[in-house]
Amino acid sequence: MKIAFVVDPLHSFKIYKDSTYAMLVEANARGHELYVLRQEDLVWKRNKVVGIARQVTLRNHPKDWYYLDPALEMALTQFDAVVMRKDPPFDMEYVTSTWLLEIAVGQGARVFNDPRAIRDFSEKLAIAKFSQFTAPTLVTRLAIQIDAFIDEHHDVILKPLDGMGGMSIFRVREDDPNRNVIIETLTNLGTRSIMAQRYIPEISEGDKRILLIGGKPVPYCLARIPKAGESRGNLAAGGTGVCRALSDRDREIAETLAPELMSRGLLLVGLDVIGNYLTEVNVTSPTCFREITDQSGFNVAAMFMDALEAASGA
Repeated sequence: MKIAFVVDPLHSFKIYKDSTYAMLVEANARGHELYVLRQEDLVWKRNKVVGIARQVTLRNHPKDWYYLDPALEMALTQFDAVVMRKDPPFDMEYVTSTWLLEIAVGQGARVFNDPRAIRDFSEKLAIAKFSQFTAPTLVTRLAIQIDAFIDEHHDVILKPLDGMGGMSIFRVREDDPNRNVIIETLTNLGTRSIMAQRYIPEISEGDKRILLIGGKPVPYCLARIPKAGESRGNLAAGGTGVCRALSDRDREIAETLAPELMSRGLLLVGLDVIGNYLTEVNVTSPTCFREITDQSGFNVAAMFMDALEAASGA
């Protein structure tokens, strides 16, 4: 197969934990031709979506780990699969990329995850489709609504709808003296919608990342345990990742969501679960491959490549 990965700059990868790197290594071991391109390398030209792509050769060296051939202009239909692995932020450039990739799909390209599904699934707000698994949640930009939610639940989490890595997440109690300024800041004085969720004490046991691949759950999750004094489990916020087998509740959530998400063209999804509650549905660039594989011995990247090959008709 010829596989193109839409990625951030390769020199920015932390290969000891990068999930895209794990995909590249597995694909390389199977003899696939690997190409990389940046988000800005997607171009609409002469009625085709093309990519300014570079073939990549992997090297067995922790720092000098790749070699890039000169750039080639290639129609995305020339690849057997295009894997969208550009990290957030989900800004207008990202949206534009999904539009271009959607046009490419219409021309016969195979893109994973499906660009329309990426664009349509708000990673925070998508939980509304599966409210049977969620803690009490509010989405609004109205301070009066947020205040009433805090008064009702006494201890809540406030977060932007477009954040990542634990950025700008606040725990707010009913008597917090900074309550008003936090609401004003996050909503930008009532001009930006945010999410409020009842605080889930089980965060102390970890914010679990459950991976769905090809419509099936990986049998292990990564519980991201907050550091002392923190209410955020994100690894980027200093959390510690501990691999665990899925609980019965984890499986119930995963097996309920997996078929619908797969039917939408979402080959790879990262569910975030705290305690018994679904908190996010991550579809842009889900991670934790390396941590789960290193701690459990289960080859997550191999499961992903099996699913990609099957979906691509290889």
